Amino acid sequence: MDRRYFLLGISGLVFSQILMGCGGKNQTHLNVQLLKGSIPGQVVNQFRKTLESDANLKFVPINQILDLFKQLQIWQKPETKDQQGWKNYIRLIQSQKQSKADLVTLGDFWLKAAIEQKLIQPLETEKIKQWSSLNPRWQQLVRRDDQGNIDPQGNIWAAPYHWGNTVIIYNGEKFQKFDWQPKDWSDLWRSELRSRISLLNHPREVIGLVLKKLGESYNTENITQIPDLKAELLALHQQVKFYDSTTYLEPLLTGDTWLAVGWSNDVMPILSRYPKLTAVIPESGTAMWADLWVSPAEVEQNTLASDWINFCWQPNIAKQIAILTKNNSPVTNIVASDLQKPLQNLLLNNQEFFDKSEFLLPLPASVNKGYKYLFNKIKNSEQ
Repeated sequence: MDRRYFLLGISGLVFSQILMGCGGKNQTHLNVQLLKGSIPGQVVNQFRKTLESDANLKFVPINQILDLFKQLQIWQKPETKDQQGWKNYIRLIQSQKQSKADLVTLGDFWLKAAIEQKLIQPLETEKIKQWSSLNPRWQQLVRRDDQGNIDPQGNIWAAPYHWGNTVIIYNGEKFQKFDWQPKDWSDLWRSELRSRISLLNHPREVIGLVLKKLGESYNTENITQIPDLKAELLALHQQVKFYDSTTYLEPLLTGDTWLAVGWSNDVMPILSRYPKLTAVIPESGTAMWADLWVSPAEVEQNTLASDWINFCWQPNIAKQIAILTKNNSPVTNIVASDLQKPLQNLLLNNQEFFDKSEFLLPLPASVNKGYKYLFNKIKNSEQ
């Protein structure tokens, strides 16, 4: 999924250092490649203080999930044609091609492909002390069969360390003349928003929010059998000024649009800087995403990797990660006093919203094709 590409430069709390121990033959090693901005540098420093002095830590931040996925492919098949077309990244690939990381950040949306392509291996959860205490919903997300599909009896392929969701963000100044403010997906169809909305350029997200409005699931397979789905999509299309998954916040800041649908990790870093903006989780539920730790294929799973996952799940550490990166944690609740007011709507865990929301789970290829076909047909229709 093409998220988290815009605003990386202003997300704050990113670190680019590599933390190394002193040289020595008996050193223990941990090599982690992670999404830039997803773990604060001070958390890595705290982890280092819990270890023996001869531990060697190497944390390498990477700008995009897509690059991390391609890195996994390179390690598995170093000479593939996938290296072409991204020469700016190739220097990093070449410098690390011979040394696989012990852990890599991967989004849940990429998990199926990584398993299918045999890029990763199941985690040895018996070494992860806090796995059994993790909420069953998170355990279910990462239990997959060998094709990457959800399987209650499958292997455990990943460990989630933070998550977010799809939200509505709007310019409050534009709504002062109305007696309502956006609270749910149904508000997107109001006549006042004609040609005032930007939507993500993503079939599952857009069709999914319409399905949610109709009381259906984001993961519905038989979309051709849902009454009114096409009519609702066409009506929503009349409200849309443009579809975009990267720079959708810029027109909102300039006033060209009044409302956008976007991902919480893009939205939260700018809320405190632009008081006129408000973000809400739709009351009927929304789509969720998670960032995960995965183990590259054929890498020996060492104790330090398990220790790092356990460390990220300690309540006080998980709370730091959540507050400093402005993302939710799968293992801790945050209280209002921990947060700036603009962030409270998004980071205070609301169990009702959580229960109504869904991860975008893998769908059969034929179903995905149907989503894309319908989405493109709607986008190409006249407004």
